[in-house]
Amino acid sequence: WYARWRPVEYTVHLHLGDDDAYGQHKASIEQDGQALPLAPDGHFDLPYTVEDELSLPTVTDDPTVPKPVREGMSFVGWAESAAAIAKGLREANEAADAHLNSNTISQNQVVAVWRDAYQRFKTKKGARCSVENLLKRVLKGNPVGSITPSVDIYNTVSLKYALPVGGEDIDAMEGDIRLGLTEGGDAFRALGEEEDAPTLEGELCYRDDAGAICRCWNWRDGQRTALSDDSEKAFLIIESVDPARADDLQAAIDELASLVEQHLGATVFAKKVVTADDPTMVIDE
Repeated sequence: WYARWRPVEYTVHLHLGDDDAYGQHKASIEQDGQALPLAPDGHFDLPYTVEDELSLPTVTDDPTVPKPVREGMSFVGWAESAAAIAKGLREANEAADAHLNSNTISQNQVVAVWRDAYQRFKTKKGARCSVENLLKRVLKGNPVGSITPSVDIYNTVSLKYALPVGGEDIDAMEGDIRLGLTEGGDAFRALGEEEDAPTLEGELCYRDDAGAICRCWNWRDGQRTALSDDSEKAFLIIESVDPARADDLQAAIDELASLVEQHLGATVFAKKVVTADDPTMVIDE
């Protein structure tokens, strides 16, 4: 399923001063070279949109730390969302311990089922399920830290439920996205790399008409379809290979949808559990 981000629109009500002062010293306000209409008492309403590339200051939930401001206006709601996301990630790191009954990462059930799944297709040496990499950090006492609000949210869900969660930019895809075995040679460049690394014959991967999107199932994302601050449509996916955890999968899907709606202002277009018996869904209009 995916979520569509929408801009936040505001209207600022400004006043140039008291009525008498305005009558004696008239001022003009211009926007894009055109004078804005002013009311007789000197006030005007200016609509504006907060663009998605706006960067918010780092915030905490410490009440002694002042709320961030931008050009004299306090974005209290956004600050509180950022603090809530940070708090959720910290709590999820702690909750992940409940899934780790052994100090050997591969002996924990939530990891063992994925190790078994990865034995059933061709993989690049050392490739592992994404949730194993997160849980390994928790096991070593190195909690998963903050990256971006959207990534923090799906890492929170991944840690809490011990299920792999990922995201891709729909607008960067070409044609339909599908999961299947490949004949090899699909174009791919991993995040953070400078060289191409095409898929292997018999590898299970996500791909579209232009090449691979995520290699070795959910091991590594590619640069071409990676989510960014400019992304407007996101394909977010949670995976499970353990039929006994069907309820956990549904709970994780519902929580992820709720979090992106609440903290990122997203609109959920569709959400669905895709199975072998019902293998397709529409993710965009």
